Amino acid sequence: MRHRLLFLLTAALLSPLPAVAQEVPGQSSEQSSEQSSEASEMQATDDPDAVALDAAKVPLEEIRRYVTIYNAVKQAYVDPVDDHKLMQSAVRGLLLDLDPHSAYLKKADAEKFDEQTRGTYDGVGIELQQLGDGSLRVVAPVDDGPAARAGVRSGDRIVAIDGKPLVTGAADGSMPLRGKAGTTVVLKIVRAAQREPFDVSLVRETIQSSSVKSRLLEPGYGYVRIASFQAATATDFIKQLDALQKSAPLRGLVLDLRSNPGGLLIGAVQVADELLEKGGIVSTRGREALGNSRFDATPGDRLSGAPVVVLVDAGSASAAEVLAGALRDNKRARVVGSRTFGKGSVQTLLPLENGDSVKLTTARYYTPSGHSIQALGIQPDVVLHPEQGQPRRPVVSEADLAGHLAAEAGAMEGDNAGDVLPGPAPIAAALRELKRSVSAQ
Repeated sequence: MRHRLLFLLTAALLSPLPAVAQEVPGQSSEQSSEQSSEASEMQATDDPDAVALDAAKVPLEEIRRYVTIYNAVKQAYVDPVDDHKLMQSAVRGLLLDLDPHSAYLKKADAEKFDEQTRGTYDGVGIELQQLGDGSLRVVAPVDDGPAARAGVRSGDRIVAIDGKPLVTGAADGSMPLRGKAGTTVVLKIVRAAQREPFDVSLVRETIQSSSVKSRLLEPGYGYVRIASFQAATATDFIKQLDALQKSAPLRGLVLDLRSNPGGLLIGAVQVADELLEKGGIVSTRGREALGNSRFDATPGDRLSGAPVVVLVDAGSASAAEVLAGALRDNKRARVVGSRTFGKGSVQTLLPLENGDSVKLTTARYYTPSGHSIQALGIQPDVVLHPEQGQPRRPVVSEADLAGHLAAEAGAMEGDNAGDVLPGPAPIAAALRELKRSVSAQ
């Protein structure tokens, strides 16, 4: 009976799950019906072991080996092991050696992952830095958020939340600031200009964090920074671009994607579409038909053909690489900086009935020219090096991660400029390249 129960548990964990629309759409109703039909046929089988084995499609000898190890741990490990904890460890192990981006997410981690892609959360609107003594330093309050309206300032130190002191060694102290919109939280704040700490009472709200910032570098030359790709990134990009062109059309644009880790693929596709009149943007290919897709530009270039320079570094990954590749392959932009990270894979989020999720790699990205980004990245048209006297700083790329998906045919080409390029110097270099492109028109 124990063997049969474990067979069924394994089958349940390995059965197909509906995918949420993170980067690949979920299964169709027709496919769901087919799977339901298959499940009914399996339930009609006399032997429950055969049902589980058919569902999981795992060789019998592998199942026996798993049960043997499971029983050995349960019976002989130095301390008692909880069944639930052991099964969760088994599931995590199932995903561990696939690739660096497939993972089992507990409910809290899955909610945080979803929050990052949505760009919204319920809280008081403060960007924080945790200090060694457990207290929190305010880096910046979110514009027009509860904290900003209450007068919380950059540099303020939060030493207690709802009367509970923040101490050394505590877990992430910012978590108590999150909570249901409409609820109240009281912060005890230490401010350098005031001798005594004081309390600030804040009512939590739904905070929309913007991933897009912009400014004019010079008259006629715009700068847009995209920190990540969230649900509202394309909308924010359009607003920022229109604001830059309110008085006059831009002559050129620097699009800064440095240290952009990616995010929602659709955000990068929509931004590319705003800058392209026609042409492909990206395609994805996987083993299943659901992993295959193609995105093309629709007519309408918001810059009317004005030159674009895309600034990248070794931290530009995934959707950021998709955007850079789409603009470069369509000869719409010059790419400046250092070789990008090389994360050319698509992850699909598979929700489980207990609120946990499985993040599973299901496809690869391809630029319009058919170039696979995976473990190769994008080589800039113009490579930037550290300034004279500055040492080269090694960084980790996708190709350095243990168990990464292999690159497809083709070797690394060009200068492996593995330097993170912070600060204003690369922006100045990108502006010079942009002006050369304007002069060449």
